[in-house]
Amino acid sequence: MASSQPEPDPIMAIIAWANAHDPIRAVLITSTRAAPMAKVDPLSDYDIILVVTDLEPFATDRTWINDFGDVLVVYWDSIYPDPNFGTSITGNVTQYVDGLKIDFTIWPLTILEQIIAAPALPNELDAGYRVLLDKDQLTAKLKPPTYRAYRPALPTQEAYQIWINDFFSDVPYVAKCLWRDELLPAKWCLDHDMKHTYLRQLLEWYIAIEHGAQTPVGSLGKGLKRLLPPGIWAQLEQCYAGASIADNWVALDHTVTLFRQVAIQVGAQLGYDYPYELDRRVNVYVEHIRQMEPPSLH
Repeated sequence: MASSQPEPDPIMAIIAWANAHDPIRAVLITSTRAAPMAKVDPLSDYDIILVVTDLEPFATDRTWINDFGDVLVVYWDSIYPDPNFGTSITGNVTQYVDGLKIDFTIWPLTILEQIIAAPALPNELDAGYRVLLDKDQLTAKLKPPTYRAYRPALPTQEAYQIWINDFFSDVPYVAKCLWRDELLPAKWCLDHDMKHTYLRQLLEWYIAIEHGAQTPVGSLGKGLKRLLPPGIWAQLEQCYAGASIADNWVALDHTVTLFRQVAIQVGAQLGYDYPYELDRRVNVYVEHIRQMEPPSLH
């Protein structure tokens, strides 16, 4: 017979656990489960900040993560300087067997004082946060989030031109790798650099123009499928291929075509000229590589 006991609430468990550990003076939750418009599902992470009196014990004795369940796998950060304030912080990403995933960030008290004194919240908090526990009213003077962090600002004309130039600087490299039958570097540049760096940012600019600059897209393009027109999303899917060199030549063509199409639309909306001559010259060069006799495998 199934148990009638309710499933434990991870947030309540975290609060109770932190209450029982004196070095933990405050607990905050950020990211998806703290942002008002974010879509939450059963697999959504719990992004937890622990504000502690001493960082070192949490970094050296790592058994405390077992208090929340059977650990499946965990990634640990070393102690490193916070990029905004330089103060040492640490953390881990813990996946539990039962599906719970907690991303712990561990801050010393001093960084909270620095954040309060700063003119604006760091992005991690400005994207949304909730205070779960505060034993000493440390967070009372924290600024409220604006929920504007991680939303792309539209480019200047100079930035727009540089972005297109840098995208096209990758195209000959991918073509050379495909011609040489070098799959891994070709895929890295085509799928990561060209698509995930340059094309994704361009699509986020397109969304900012179409839906308003404050529309959240989400990290790593999570919201693209929801916000892009179905036709553009279908084109984006065509930009991906498996291991076949021939299929990756096609994916390269689709990637350049979609980038060009969206870049022209974004440029037109912003009053910027698209660099057609650069586009033409690069594609002539790539076509020349495609038609060359493949190198000998011996």
